[in-house]
Amino acid sequence: MERNLTLIALFAALIAALGVIPAVTLGFGVPITAQSLGVMLCGTILGAKRGALAVLLVVLLIAMGLPLLAGGRGGLGVFASPTVGFLVGWPIGAFVTGLIVEKLRFGSLGVTAALGSVVGGILVVYAAGVIGMSIVLDKTIIEATLLVVAFIPGDLIKAILAGVVTSALYTARPKSVLSRA
Repeated sequence: MERNLTLIALFAALIAALGVIPAVTLGFGVPITAQSLGVMLCGTILGAKRGALAVLLVVLLIAMGLPLLAGGRGGLGVFASPTVGFLVGWPIGAFVTGLIVEKLRFGSLGVTAALGSVVGGILVVYAAGVIGMSIVLDKTIIEATLLVVAFIPGDLIKAILAGVVTSALYTARPKSVLSRA
């Protein structure tokens, strides 16, 4: 129990710390942040339940006003912004990512973690994000989807990175990858 609480807090801090890393801005003005990598790692390393709880902790701290999002954003106002769906999708995405890594036991852990990150950390999070953008910006689902397409290549790189990190951690310290415990 104590170890679980510590790891949940540690991974919540990881997501917050990844928000401090400056965004990489694509040539046409789209910023890519590292926080979604933290969401993916919560699922691939901590597993479904603990991963979702770590991300939920971050979302709750943001709601309380802590400036934990990239660019120093926080507070209830972010839940009325176009990114609200992504915030809502983060814990769900971490849960799905972790569930995939826990349940798929064939093949390479790195490939499984990358696959889980694509499904949970991209598809699930983007689904919630697109719905949120559609509502807040009064756009159709197709219009909102087109607004996020530029982020997909960066998130695919992060999904692969999550697979590499998870696999490397498992090789070095197998007991620290709780999704495989």
